[in-house]
Parts: sequence; structure tokens; C-alpha cells
Amino acid sequence: MSIRIGYVLKRYPRYSETFVVNEILAHEAAGLDIEIFALRPLCDTHFQNIISQVRAPVSYIRRPIQGRVSESLNSLAPTAASYFWAELQEASKVIPDFWPKLAFAQGEQASTVYQAAWLAREARVKGITHLHAHFGTVATSVARLASHFTGIPYTFTAHAKDIFHESVEFEDMQRKLQDAASVVTVSDYNLRYLHNTYNLAAKQVQRIYNGLDLRQLQYSSPAERPPLIISVGRLIEKKGLSVLIDACAILKQRNYQFQCQIVGTGSLELTLRQQIIDLELQSIVEIVGPRPQNEVFQLVQKAAVFAAPYVIGKDGNRDGLPTVLLEAMALGTPCVSTDVTGIPELVRDGETGLIVPQHDADKLAIALGQFLTNSALRVKLSTQARQLIESEFDIHRNTAILRKLFLTHTASGTRKVGAKA
Repeated sequence: MSIRIGYVLKRYPRYSETFVVNEILAHEAAGLDIEIFALRPLCDTHFQNIISQVRAPVSYIRRPIQGRVSESLNSLAPTAASYFWAELQEASKVIPDFWPKLAFAQGEQASTVYQAAWLAREARVKGITHLHAHFGTVATSVARLASHFTGIPYTFTAHAKDIFHESVEFEDMQRKLQDAASVVTVSDYNLRYLHNTYNLAAKQVQRIYNGLDLRQLQYSSPAERPPLIISVGRLIEKKGLSVLIDACAILKQRNYQFQCQIVGTGSLELTLRQQIIDLELQSIVEIVGPRPQNEVFQLVQKAAVFAAPYVIGKDGNRDGLPTVLLEAMALGTPCVSTDVTGIPELVRDGETGLIVPQHDADKLAIALGQFLTNSALRVKLSTQARQLIESEFDIHRNTAILRKLFLTHTASGTRKVGAKA
């Protein structure tokens, strides 16, 4: 049986979602045949250079061909309803029992049904044998319906916002967990939360850590690094960058000699820049904007310490297990982070890095100061961090576990969606 995996993503590519690209590249290196289905058009203005290495074709959702819309409506002017109807008609041509199955979509948003019909048709035409979505939000909603329409099993990976954000609807997530052939999440913290919150519906969830291709990330000793603090991430609330800037002000008051670079862009950029001005840190703290991945690696490997002062946002949004932390640790840059979600599984306090409470600028400053001034501590913790990355976060080892899930469900025809129908 020919195995072909359809990756279902809200948008592709995304500047901040290198973990998806890493995963796909590892699958391709192992010979897995993949097609990517993107439900939204591109929105980022910068992209990581590794995207060019992906061989998988990308299908973007499109409106039905104009002629087909007109034919179905006796040449009336196309409307949103006409496009919706035309997509259903097109799906029914390749899925003989599509119309009886459509009742399963009752209660779903029209846009989800539209996209699911498109995905179902594309999956059938392109010989997809398994669907895998990232994030338990719209991509999984669409994959779940498409799975029901086609009989193709689906799985999904749950990360963080899709689990913890205030917008998550209990019944919706419960259905997705129950209907998936398997569910993956990226930390033991997430696993416990899902089990405790959704009980039996989450019984098939398993933890598979994100990973890195360690052949592309060579360890470099931080023994002789200049006193540079670096942070990389979107400039949004959950990254805790305002706390980092406050910590830099404290370090300045305590006469530390250092520089701080913040790499990224986001909605809080103007606010953070004003904070830097208000605290008179312009000569010390710099927001350098987005950078391609290879340049980010170079910047990280020049720094004495990587700052990741993540917080839980007011809306419940938080990071799961950020890839950039894995990268910094692999490169030999010691990390300071917070006790948010699964981060202590990676940054183990006093062993592979330092953990401080979220929102605590003073303790963050103390931890950063330790790495800025103590070369022996940098070397000890960064060496142990690299060992942890090699043992638990190798992308080829971890994606092999994921591929085994795909192949098992494809071979057995595992399909739980609409089983009672």
C-alpha cells in the first residue's frame, strides 16, 4: 500500500513555526511522501531559509473554478453561498457517499465545512492515506470533518495556545480528541493537563517532544563569550520581553557591563521600544527585528546567555516548549527561562539552565548576572544542556515515533470519526 501523508496547517509557511518545517524535513529524509495543505494565504513578510529545503508540494485553498460556480447557479453572479455550494458539488463527484455524510457537519461553522469539503476532495484526488494537523484549532477542525467525509484517518499535534487559551471550547476539543486516531502533544505538562481536563477523551494522547536536526547545530563552548544577552521571539505578551527590559535596567543599576539584543517583530514592538527609552537603555538594549534562521544561530552563539522570560498571558496564552530554547541549548548558549508549562522539562534549574518565576524582573536579573560573570557555570550547564538535547530532542528519533503512528493507522484503516453514523 502506498503511504501518503497530508499535513494540514492553518498557514504555511510561518516564520515562527520552524518546528513544523523541521518535522517535515525529517520525514522527507526518511522517505515519507508528504503533501502540505494550507487553509489560509501567507501573511508573514519574512521566512526562514530552511523552507527552501522542503520538497513537499503545497496546496492552498482556492475558490471553485468560475465556470463551475456559474454552471451550478444558472450563471448567476457568484456569492459566498454559491462558492460554498459549488465546493460541496465538487467534493460529491469524488466522494460518492458525500451527501449523507454531510449531516455530520451540523453545528460547525460554514467556513470549516467549506474548507473540509475542499480538503476531502483534494485528499481523495491526490491519494492521501493519512491526515495530520498541527494545533487543535481550525486545522484540526477541518481535518476532522475531511476525515469523516473520506474515511481517511487523522491525527493532530496539540501545542499550547490551542490547549490553554481562553477561546478553547471544551466540547469542541473533546470531540477532536475522541475522534482522532491518535493525538500528540509536546510536553509531559500538556499531557497531564489534557488527561486531567478531558479524562477518557484524552486517553490516546501521547507526548512526543519536538526535535532538532543536531547535524546542523554544532555545540560551541560559551567559556569566552562577551557579556551579551540575547532573546529571540515574537514581540507579544507571552514572551515576557517587558520583564527582560526591566531586568536589564536592574543590571545597569548594579553596574553590570553588558549588551542585550532582542530578535523578532510583533504587536508590542512600539511599546517595548518606548519602555527602552523610558528606562534610558538605548545604548544597552536593541530590538534588531526579524532575522533568517542561520543568522539567528550566529547571534545566539555569540551570546553569554539566552533570555526566555515567558509568561502566561491575560488570555491564558502561553508557550509550550519553544523551539528557540532547544536551539540555544544545542548551540551551547546557557538559558534562563521561567516555570511556564513544560519549560522546566527542558531547562532544568541548576542542571541544564536556570529557572526563575514569571514576571520577576529582579530574580531574572540575578540569574542573567550569574551567566554574564561566571564562565565556569556557563560551560557546566551548557554542556549538560547539549547532552539533554541529544538524548531527548533529536528530530530523527522523535519523528520516527510519529511516523510509526501514521503508518499504523494507515495500515489498519483506523478511523474513529463518525463511527456511530
